[in-house]
Amino acid sequence: MIWLLPLVGIVAVAFNLRPVVTSVGPFLGEIQDDLGLSGALTGALTALPVLCFAAFGAVSPRLAARFGARRVVAASMVVVAAGLAARALAPDRATFFLASGVALAGVAASNVLVPVLVRQYFPDKIGTVTGLYSMVLSVGTALSAAITVPASGVVGAGWRSGLSIWAVTALLAVVPWLVARAPDAELTLRRGDLHFPAHAVARPSVLRSRTAWAMAIFFGSQSLGAYIVMGWMPQILRDAGIDATQAGLLLALTTAIGIPVSLVLPAVAARLPDQRFVAGGLTLVTGFGYLGLAMAPATVPWLWATLIGIGNGSFPLALAMIGLRTRTAGYTASLSGFTQSTGYLLAAAGPLAFGAVHDATSGWTIPIALMAFFLVPQLIAGLVAGRNRYVEDELSDPRGEMTVVIPPRVEVTAR
Repeated sequence: MIWLLPLVGIVAVAFNLRPVVTSVGPFLGEIQDDLGLSGALTGALTALPVLCFAAFGAVSPRLAARFGARRVVAASMVVVAAGLAARALAPDRATFFLASGVALAGVAASNVLVPVLVRQYFPDKIGTVTGLYSMVLSVGTALSAAITVPASGVVGAGWRSGLSIWAVTALLAVVPWLVARAPDAELTLRRGDLHFPAHAVARPSVLRSRTAWAMAIFFGSQSLGAYIVMGWMPQILRDAGIDATQAGLLLALTTAIGIPVSLVLPAVAARLPDQRFVAGGLTLVTGFGYLGLAMAPATVPWLWATLIGIGNGSFPLALAMIGLRTRTAGYTASLSGFTQSTGYLLAAAGPLAFGAVHDATSGWTIPIALMAFFLVPQLIAGLVAGRNRYVEDELSDPRGEMTVVIPPRVEVTAR
C-alpha cells in the first residue's frame, strides 16, 4: 500500500492546477469594478497564466535536481495556497496581479514535476496514472468554474470569498507529500530527493533532441488551440445566432468530453507500440471540429463541440508521452520543463493573435483558418514525438553509450 499516498498526492495536486485560473472568470466583471481594471489590464490578466507557466516552468527541473521533485511539488502547493489567499485579500490591482503571479508560479512548478512523480512512483503504469491525473485536472477545471460563485454566496464577502476557498484545497494537497516516502531504486545517485539511476545521469541537454523539440511543438500547438477555444468559441457561436446560455453549455460540453477522454486515452496510448496514430488522429478530429465551426457553426453545434473536445485529448496524450519518451526521472524533468515552458510560450500568443485577426477581418472564417493552420505543425510534430524513441538515446555518443557525469560529493546509496 506504499503506492497509495503518492497516488493520493498526485491526484490532489492535479485537482488544484487550474482553479487558480478558472475561478477568476465568473467574477471577472466584479473584480474589474472593485480594482479598477481597464480592458487592457483585464486582457493581461487572462494572458498571465500561460506566461507564468512558460517562465516558471522552465526553472522547475533545476529546483527538483537540488531539492527533490517530491519536496518541490509540496512546496509549490504551499506557494499556490499563499498566493490565492493573498489575492483574495488584495486591496489594489498591483497586489492582485502580484499574488496571482505567485500562485501561478506554484502551479507552473507542479505542471512540470507531476509527470516526474508519475515516473518515479509508477514507472510501469505511466499511462494509467497520467490518465487519472489528467481526468482529475479536468474535473478541477470544470468544478472551480461551476461552484466558485455559489460558494461565495454561502460564505459571503463576494468574489473574495469565492477565490479564497481554493487556497484551502491547495493547502490540503500538501498533506500526502508530508508523509509519503521517497521513491525506491536499486542504485541511485541522490540529489536531494530526485533520483537519477546511475547509468543515466548525463550532461547533454534535451535541446539536442529532435523528439524534445517535437514534443514542445506538439504541446504548444494543441495548447494554443485549446486556449483559443476556451476564450472565443462562445462568441463565435453567439454571432452565429446561438443564445448565450446555449453557447456556454456547448463550451461546457467541450470541457466535459475531455474528462473521460483524459482518463482512458493515456492508458490506451501507453499500451500501443507508439503513439503516432493517436497523435495524428486527434489532430484530424480537431480539424473537422474547426471546419464545422467555420462553415456551419449553428447547424449541429453539439457535434463541433464534441469533436473539439475529443481533439483536446492531445493534452493528456502529451503529458503521457513526456514519461514514455524518457528512461529516467532526471530526463523526465528536463523534457517536461522544456516541453511545457516552450509550449505555453507559444500558446500565449494564440488568443491575442486570434482576436487581432478577427478585428482586422470582422469575421470568423479567417481566424478559424488560422487555428487550422497551426494543426499542420501539430500533426507533423505529433508524428515525430509519437515514435517509440527515448530522448536519452538521441543524446548518446556514437557508440550508443550515455555520457555519465558524477558530480563531487554525490551520495551513492543502495536502496
